Amino acid sequence: MGRHPVYGEAARELARLASEASIELVTGGGRIGLMGVIANSALEAGGRVIGVIPRGLVAREQAHEELSELRIVDSMHERKALMAELSDGFVALPGGMGTLEEISEALTWLQLGIHQKPCALLNVDGYWDHWIAHLDHAVDEGFFKPEHRQLVLVEEDPSTLIERLASYRIPALPRWLPAAAT
Repeated sequence: MGRHPVYGEAARELARLASEASIELVTGGGRIGLMGVIANSALEAGGRVIGVIPRGLVAREQAHEELSELRIVDSMHERKALMAELSDGFVALPGGMGTLEEISEALTWLQLGIHQKPCALLNVDGYWDHWIAHLDHAVDEGFFKPEHRQLVLVEEDPSTLIERLASYRIPALPRWLPAAAT
């Protein structure tokens, strides 16, 4: 849940707003932490939540049996692929290594043109500030193109984030993959 109650409050607000906008949520299928908060809040608001969880994490993450739909897969790779397939966009709330890894992969897939779905950070109480600074540093050091940095949508307010996601269009990216790779 994190150290500060504001993280849970933001997750609840995001879930409520998404449900009111008839946005179906796709989560990692667990009932603990912010994943559980957002799922429970969406369900309480009348929303629909699909969870995707690997068999090996069913007990560890306490699979959320009350979701609208719970899909159990064999691996983390299957989990991420199915979540990406089911989703129209990606939002990272404050979280740990799994959250960082998943939003990084979604952003990488966007950068490579594997999908054309928005990638966003809900920057609650400045949680993502250091990672955003790292991305800016990677641009400054020539490891990340400025146009790719612009793909990361950042908002502090759940309502503003929902509005921006609803109207967001992925900018055209310059082709940089070799023709044989496309």
